[in-house]
Amino acid sequence: MLGWRKSATCSALPPDNAAHLSAEIMTHTHLITLRTPQNFDFWVTAYSHGWCDLPPFSFDNARRSLSRVLTLSDGIVVLSRLAGSQGALRVHLTAGTHLSVSHLRDVRRQLRICLRLDEDFAPFHAAARQLPRYRWIAQAHAGRLLRAPTVFEDVVKMICTTNCTWALTRIMVSRLVQEFGDPYGDGLFGFPRPEVIATSTEAELRMKCKTGYRAPYILALANDITSGKRSIEPWRSSTLPTEDLSCEIRTVKGVGPYAAGNILKLLGRYDELGLDSWVRLQYARIHHRGRRVKDATIERDYARYGPWRGLFFWLEMTRDWHPDKFTF
Repeated sequence: MLGWRKSATCSALPPDNAAHLSAEIMTHTHLITLRTPQNFDFWVTAYSHGWCDLPPFSFDNARRSLSRVLTLSDGIVVLSRLAGSQGALRVHLTAGTHLSVSHLRDVRRQLRICLRLDEDFAPFHAAARQLPRYRWIAQAHAGRLLRAPTVFEDVVKMICTTNCTWALTRIMVSRLVQEFGDPYGDGLFGFPRPEVIATSTEAELRMKCKTGYRAPYILALANDITSGKRSIEPWRSSTLPTEDLSCEIRTVKGVGPYAAGNILKLLGRYDELGLDSWVRLQYARIHHRGRRVKDATIERDYARYGPWRGLFFWLEMTRDWHPDKFTF
């Protein structure tokens, strides 16, 4: 399995994909700011894993900016562009209609979820400072992993990372968004709602979105949510022990140990490593001069870090994505 990283074959960074955002077709613009915690770094968070490379996200590496098409609770579609500043984020919004105070509140809520702004990473950074191997993490304000506004989007995208190259993941997600997402304009769309995907068929998902064997899994999840048979949004606030929550996540067809481990990270649970072929190769390169080792060896190496082990593992595997930040 090739995972949720940005590159299918190595740790090289992906090409920028924000050039298509240059054409403005919307007439209503707004500028807002988001207050950020002291231990927050915008670009380290935005570029923390491959989600920034998957629609409705896009990014500009040179400008250190992140864009996201948001579908608001009343169906209005907004393009947000974010750039970092000390203690706050500047957010430029464009939409086809004037955005009310409640709309702007919804935008702020969704972006805070995406960037994990309301999560307390002080205990994690305190733990990192006690470990020479990981002191750089606290200094770089690393640890927050970019996520979607909804658990549904995160789960569908994770299913689309299994057993394939990153290029195919991008094709699947891009086509799902284009076929079923609410249109913003200029070829941009929000992420599709489950009730819209539920109107599709397995054959349509295979043909139009190139989802292959994942088609029935995505369709079943959308149908279960739409019918009320399954509710996954509460996972983010679940009080279940991580082991029990992991078991519940794995009842979703198409979600195995790798996908469940990484979904847990996006829920704020870091007890599992979420191993795939790319991180196994990274671990071998970093710690064993390229010699592959058993999964049990990797698990033992990180077991000492307790409930933070999955996050320590991921940050160590991706440290070289931020050479200008992680120079310690």
